[in-house]
Amino acid sequence: MYGDQLFVRTGRGLAPTLKANQLKPVVSDALNKCRQSLAMVDPAAHHDDGRSVTGGMSDDFEIAYGRRLIEEIARVAPKLRLIFRQTHSQIVAQALMERSIDLAITAGGFAERLLSRQVLGEGGYLCLANPMSLAQGQQTISLEEFVAREHILVSSGGFIGITDEGLAALGLSRRVWASTTHFAALPHLLKGSQAVATIPAHAAQSIAALSGLALLPCPLALPRYPIELGWRTSTQLDPLVLKVREAIVASFACSIWQP
Repeated sequence: MYGDQLFVRTGRGLAPTLKANQLKPVVSDALNKCRQSLAMVDPAAHHDDGRSVTGGMSDDFEIAYGRRLIEEIARVAPKLRLIFRQTHSQIVAQALMERSIDLAITAGGFAERLLSRQVLGEGGYLCLANPMSLAQGQQTISLEEFVAREHILVSSGGFIGITDEGLAALGLSRRVWASTTHFAALPHLLKGSQAVATIPAHAAQSIAALSGLALLPCPLALPRYPIELGWRTSTQLDPLVLKVREAIVASFACSIWQP
């Protein structure tokens, strides 16, 4: 009715139109980005009030490390908003180059020439299962039982995982009962079933601690994976992003963070 008008006159004065309300979040975000950009080139603007830093990671890293990262970063930048955004090693380089994230923690993927990386540690794999599906006192699972059970696959593609590659090397295969892209779904999918899931150890330990699922050593020899922190290489890195990066590195250096 009002076309491209942003305000309409009412009995109480000017009121925003539907177009204005639709534009508000877009304009607010643009203005906030401009303010952050100006703060980045201001040597005196090291304050964190109203600022945000976006960290990319898959939900296994978020489950395992997210809470402690929030607490550590709150200690060094108490007014900063930390934003977690989903990514993984196959798409993280593009996300960083497109500036949709500022930093990322993944299992590699920082080979792009304009990106820098730092190894934080390495990890392996553990299995999760419904404790009611195990014999009393059972704390391990044999390869034979592992293959005989149905499996929950966590994969961005949904068809094959590193477990399938390890089994194929032995001339074996498994039956994938269901697949998901979300590690956080495992407690709901495994409880009450006979299935098993093989996932990165850092996520398996955190999920088992909260859900009561049984944590078992993986009976299959699988390669270990790197845990890396990546960022855009720049001579003028935002001081606040640098502060967050240093806080992440310091956190992983503590013994409690070793996978």
